[in-house]
Amino acid sequence: MLSDLFRNNRAWAASRLSEDAHYFDRLSAIQRPEYLWIGCSDSRVPANVITGLEPGEVFVHRNVANLVHPSDLNLLSVLEYAIETLEVRHVIVCGHYGCGGIRAAADGERHGVIDHWLQPVREVAEENAAELTGLEDGEARLDRLCELSVRAQVNRLARTPTMISARKAGRKVNIHGWIYGLRDGLLSDLRCK
Repeated sequence: MLSDLFRNNRAWAASRLSEDAHYFDRLSAIQRPEYLWIGCSDSRVPANVITGLEPGEVFVHRNVANLVHPSDLNLLSVLEYAIETLEVRHVIVCGHYGCGGIRAAADGERHGVIDHWLQPVREVAEENAAELTGLEDGEARLDRLCELSVRAQVNRLARTPTMISARKAGRKVNIHGWIYGLRDGLLSDLRCK
C-alpha cells in the first residue's frame, strides 16, 4: 500500500513537469501565499483541493475541530510566521459539517485526552444552549454548533497578540470564518465580523 503512495507521487510530479518544465523550480524558489488556512485535521477537508489552489498558494495549519487555543504554541507559531514573514493577507478559519471533534464534544461521553482539547467547543455549546436546544434535529444542532464554534475561533484569533500587533502596525490582514459541506463539497462564508 505505501508503495502506491510513492507511485502516485511520481505520476503527479511527472504530470506537473509535462505541463510546465519549470514548475518545481518556481515552487521551490519562494513561498508567498496570500492565505493562512486554519482547518480541521479531517482527511476529507484538504485546503488546496477544495479551494482549487496549487501548492504554495495557501499556508495550512490543521488540528482537531479547527480550534484556536491561546496555549497552542504550534498554532501561534504558524500564525506569527504567516503574518510576520509570509505576510499573508487573509486568515481563514474553516470548519466543516459532520466534524467528529464537534460530535465528540457534544455527545457527553468521555473520549480521553481529546476531551481537554475539545473543551472550547463545550463552552460554545453552553453559551448557545438556548439556540441549540431549540433545534429539534440532532444533526441540525451539530451543524449549528460547527458554525458557532468557527465564529468563536475567529473571535479568539482576532484577540491574539499577533493579530493585535498586526493591526497596530497597519497590516491589512482579514480574518474569515468559513464552513465546508461534506455532503455537497461547497464552502460558505459565515460572515464573521
